[in-house]
Amino acid sequence: MTQIQTNNLIIRNHVESDWENLYEYLSLPETYEFEPGSPVTREEARKLTVDRSKGNDFLAVVHKNSNHMIGHLYFHLCEPEKFMTWELGYIFNPDYHNQGYCTEASSALIDFAFRELHAHKIVAFCNPANISSWKVLEKIGMEREGFFRQKGFFKTDSQGNPIWHDCYAYGIVNVSGQNR
Repeated sequence: MTQIQTNNLIIRNHVESDWENLYEYLSLPETYEFEPGSPVTREEARKLTVDRSKGNDFLAVVHKNSNHMIGHLYFHLCEPEKFMTWELGYIFNPDYHNQGYCTEASSALIDFAFRELHAHKIVAFCNPANISSWKVLEKIGMEREGFFRQKGFFKTDSQGNPIWHDCYAYGIVNVSGQNR
């Protein structure tokens, strides 16, 4: 993936030294309110960063002024590849919430995907209770295309039963094949 620069951010592949910044927010229980998984250890953060540095599905979002990784984007080409549909996701360090960085990074990645990757469509999914997330999706021009009742679960109750959650589906299509 090519590096993407915005006014405030650099979006790039992970490098192994990102692990400490990744640990800062993936070690927090609140990160997993709407995400699968559980808080990571330092060693798990190191391993995740090494794994992510070898692929293109996870991109580091770095603040230009501090050179601090403040979050990451998930961007994956869905099957079948010939449909040229990509799935977008994101997690940001809570210290950088409500400052427009997720919107700035996500919008830049979508523009890049339409222009350079010739993407036809970008999709995203979020829990309806995650108001901040779906507001970002709407700010970047994505439209709510669906609602799925009890689509999946990330957690179980004390007896091991799934705690199901609903899901909004969002999408944006590059109808003209042009930049947004």
